[in-house]
Amino acid sequence: MTNVRRANDQRPRQGATVRDPADEPDPWIAGTPLVRRGPTLARRAALELIAGIQSGTLAGAGGLLPSEAVLSQRLGVSRATLREALSQLEQGGMIVRRHGIGTFLSPGMPLMEAGLEELESIETIAKRIGVEIRLADFQVDERAADRSEAEYLSTDEGTAVYAVQRVILSGELPIAYLVDIVPTDLLDPRELGDGFGGSVLDLLLRRGDPPLRNSYTRLSAEAADPDLTSRLRLRAHDPLLKLTAQLYAMDGRVVDYSTSYFTPGHFNFHVIRRVNQLALRG
Repeated sequence: MTNVRRANDQRPRQGATVRDPADEPDPWIAGTPLVRRGPTLARRAALELIAGIQSGTLAGAGGLLPSEAVLSQRLGVSRATLREALSQLEQGGMIVRRHGIGTFLSPGMPLMEAGLEELESIETIAKRIGVEIRLADFQVDERAADRSEAEYLSTDEGTAVYAVQRVILSGELPIAYLVDIVPTDLLDPRELGDGFGGSVLDLLLRRGDPPLRNSYTRLSAEAADPDLTSRLRLRAHDPLLKLTAQLYAMDGRVVDYSTSYFTPGHFNFHVIRRVNQLALRG
């Protein structure tokens, strides 16, 4: 059963890990020791490596990572701690270690490709190309819609909504952060239990009520703020692809207002555009 936090409930949700800001990974800065000593040193080092991989600043030609000596010096950790961190990344399918040669990014890291003419969830795209994804930092809050959310939902400010937030992981790598704002009369939190794969769209499609018509989507680029930097293990101000969408039912009601942030290098969205044959006539 999914635990729903109310807006006035400041307690951590059951089973959640309370994050101390001091435990958050620092951004990757080449040549500067960044990892503080502590009980989770290897995990901190692994997160720093992930941030460097995501930003594209860590690997060289052919996906070759710096030597263990260089990496341990940059991260300020011992070789043993670094090897443990690299082992975590290898188990997650992010890197390949070749004895006597070096450490490389895994070849053919999965690329989610989809046309924007048809509305599909990450869950559906991943199944189509055979990529396993899972949820992290999953949270459902019940609260009042703020002014901006109410405008997108074409409803009154203060309307009761569920905010469904989650990070999508491929292996150990965060590839997207999704937030759906749905009026409480359209969603039962029990539907977000063990069988929920991450897509509110797919949930509504399977249910068939309300019947859906179309989505109005806006695309933009946005720099990662501190919250996104932490959730997606990025450096401050790293670029993200941002999609905001209003999902319409057949009766014209907006049933879901969603915001999606996609990390670089994991998605390829395209649009097929029709040629205007009349543009040069007359």
